[in-house]
Amino acid sequence: MSKVSTKRRQFQIKAKKKRKQKIKSLKEKHAKAKSKSEKDKIIEKIKRIAPHYPEKEILKLSKK
Repeated sequence: MSKVSTKRRQFQIKAKKKRKQKIKSLKEKHAKAKSKSEKDKIIEKIKRIAPHYPEKEILKLSKK
């Protein structure tokens, strides 16, 4: 395995933080959403941003 450059690693860390922040804000929007269609759109955005995001977390959001 090759060593990752410092610049690349910093980029990865920054992207991860931004992704976490975006998911957190989408979760908050989901909690405030009133209609089913709004909630479905938000869940789709989460899946698009982080396809690796655990299914259990997404299911918890959709049940609320």
